[in-house]
Amino acid sequence: MASTDITSDRKRPDGTAAGPGGRKPDDLAGLEAGLDALDAVQIRRTPVREVLLRKVLPPVVAVALVLVVWELLVRAQVTETYKLPPPSAVWDSAREMWLAGTLLEVVWTSVSRGLLGFLLAVAIGTPLGLLVARVKLVRAAIGPILSGLQSLPSVAWVAPAVIWLGLNDQMMFAVILLGAVPSIANGLVSGVDQVPPLFLRAGRTLGATGLRGTWHIVLPAALPGYLAGLKQGWAFSWRSLMAAEIIASSPELGLGLGQLLENGRSNFDMPGIFLSILLILFVGIAIDLLIFSPLERWVLRSRGLLVKN
Repeated sequence: MASTDITSDRKRPDGTAAGPGGRKPDDLAGLEAGLDALDAVQIRRTPVREVLLRKVLPPVVAVALVLVVWELLVRAQVTETYKLPPPSAVWDSAREMWLAGTLLEVVWTSVSRGLLGFLLAVAIGTPLGLLVARVKLVRAAIGPILSGLQSLPSVAWVAPAVIWLGLNDQMMFAVILLGAVPSIANGLVSGVDQVPPLFLRAGRTLGATGLRGTWHIVLPAALPGYLAGLKQGWAFSWRSLMAAEIIASSPELGLGLGQLLENGRSNFDMPGIFLSILLILFVGIAIDLLIFSPLERWVLRSRGLLVKN
């Protein structure tokens, strides 16, 4: 039997050959060029001037406007100066603490407590969140309790913590943990719940089960939700610490930002009170800008959701 060669090349009306399946060579070339362009996406470094204009200038202008309005309210004598001190008085209070060498010490006392308590909360909340997310019986048992603890104001734990542990750093850390652990655990549970089932099936097919599957598949896929839980956990840690320092103020605990605020209230020192509030706000903003914002950008960029720096 004579063999017959069958070719998939077909002639178009203009006489040129079509590619396999009738696809035009120009179409294939365009598709290939588009794929190459996607692979070759380059992230350009944003100029310093653009960063200053887009990132730094807006908050600086906003702060300047707040200070101007604040000063105008004081000059207009909307209220007594002992209730609303001028910004210059707050600046003088900060300058006195700086010259006395106590300003950075007060800030570091609270920041070191907050960061250490937060790290302890991460060490406890992460495995707890994985356990709740992966074991149905555990979720049914303590899942609602975690949600309830997350909605409970952390200031409620200060009184029993003082009775149980006394006026010491252990009491501070206990209040931080009770406020932050539920948020971190619930954030991880939410992230795990959003992992596509296809990822889990693919992992099981490749032999990634148990701890290996959790480490290589579940945690990376749940990272956005977990990061949101970490961010909220830090907010709860910081607020819990401030509540503990304000309520359980004691010389044995050292002078932190919460104690500084309480001392201002006791002495009716309004410039000191406003200085404490501004320092607490500044620390919260600094932690977000230096730690959590870069982490969020890295997570978005690693998933192709953020191309430009």
